[in-house]
Amino acid sequence: MSHVDTKGGATEARGSAVKLSMLTLTMMVVGSMVGAGVFSLPRRFAEETGVAGALIAWAIAGTGMLMLAFVFQTLAVRRPDLDAGVYAYAKAGFGEYLGFFSAFGYWASACVGNVTYWVLIMSTVGAIWPSLGDGDTVLAVVLSSVGLWAFFLLIRRGVKEAAAINRIVTVAKVVPILFFVVLALFYFKADVFADNFGGADYAGSLFNQVRGTMLATVFVFLGVEGASVYSRHAKRRKDVGRATILGFLSVFAVFASVTIVSYGIMPMSEIAELRQPSMAGVLESAVGTWGKVFISLGLIVSVLGAYLAWTLMSAEVLFVAAKDDDMPRFLGRSTAADVPVPALLMTTCLTQVVLVVTMFSDDAFNFALDLTSSLSLIPYLLAAGFAVKIALRADSRTEGGRATRGELVVGALAVLYTAFLLYAAGLKFVLVSFVLYAPATILFVMARREQGRRLFSPRELVILAVSVIGAVVGVIALAAGWISL
Repeated sequence: MSHVDTKGGATEARGSAVKLSMLTLTMMVVGSMVGAGVFSLPRRFAEETGVAGALIAWAIAGTGMLMLAFVFQTLAVRRPDLDAGVYAYAKAGFGEYLGFFSAFGYWASACVGNVTYWVLIMSTVGAIWPSLGDGDTVLAVVLSSVGLWAFFLLIRRGVKEAAAINRIVTVAKVVPILFFVVLALFYFKADVFADNFGGADYAGSLFNQVRGTMLATVFVFLGVEGASVYSRHAKRRKDVGRATILGFLSVFAVFASVTIVSYGIMPMSEIAELRQPSMAGVLESAVGTWGKVFISLGLIVSVLGAYLAWTLMSAEVLFVAAKDDDMPRFLGRSTAADVPVPALLMTTCLTQVVLVVTMFSDDAFNFALDLTSSLSLIPYLLAAGFAVKIALRADSRTEGGRATRGELVVGALAVLYTAFLLYAAGLKFVLVSFVLYAPATILFVMARREQGRRLFSPRELVILAVSVIGAVVGVIALAAGWISL
């Protein structure tokens, strides 16, 4: 593959050039999105809402995420000079410091998301090996750590080999999910579905039901920008946008189906009490123990494949940011096999740290899931904001002339959607996000010093002050017990 110098446009060859087709890019999107989240959907939704709320939530999430998918499609065509997806759009639109925050937030989100995969695998095995608990015991963390570093060694062998494995795993993991939907429809009980329609007594108002599911929908859709992150490797630039839309629509249909058909198998209150992966429990209720075993095996394949894809993408973000002088230079080093080993190592280390933190959480899986979603919202919001910005006033680097009214509307809807998600996330996860964001500024300072540049502009100092205040409040809130993990 080749490394693109986004500052000068020059291409530095490192090993043989390998370009990705639209099919491969689409598989990267699907592979990134179909992971731990889909297997947890029945319980996550049943804890918050009934059928009516679920339908509304999916309508909002589907429309909002489709707008974001269109944003990535538009930006891939309008600004083909930007090769790092979410990070590059934030930097081009709002400056280097917010661009750095976007890169770090997206990377940290991927690392925390990777933790959910190991927790869910251990929770799955914990059904027959109780010492693993819900994936958050000492033994579970130790075994997860072994798997974590085994994957580090695998990916270190080369991106090409890892991408090939991802294509195979993507196909393998979709099969049991589709099988679940078909079997659930066959055993569907109309009376149970009707009883679940308005939600159980504990669900609250319809608005609160919908709000409570929003972060879960964000988590399962993370990865919609997967083709955009790998745009520098695409055979044709327009394939990036097409792969994004095709991957999104395919996955959206599957996710919504998994959620809705579950309400026709068991009462909502019983689904809410299932251990994760709840999809296995729902199928066990319908067909017996073999259904639980089948889904559990499918989950392990699915989760390992998603972990591979997300580790690749997160390391890629750090690498490109370093090549563009927005991260310390050591993160921009790579091997002859095109593997950014320092970025990969840093990714694995943060995942390891968060994995240990899960032992102190009341609900390790849901905490990691919601934090992953929250960390991704700032990068998504900035990308959508950049789409609105170039729609209102394109510059000389924007290809295709003036933006259409439709592009402006799509960008504005994406901004509104991500802003609503920040509200839905609640203060807890916003503050915890700041606890991660503020210390990360050290990496930004290291990069500026390497270049001999002024550390912060006046506007950047304001952003720094806000992030530090948010981090301090977050630490105090955690220490005082006002918010908990």
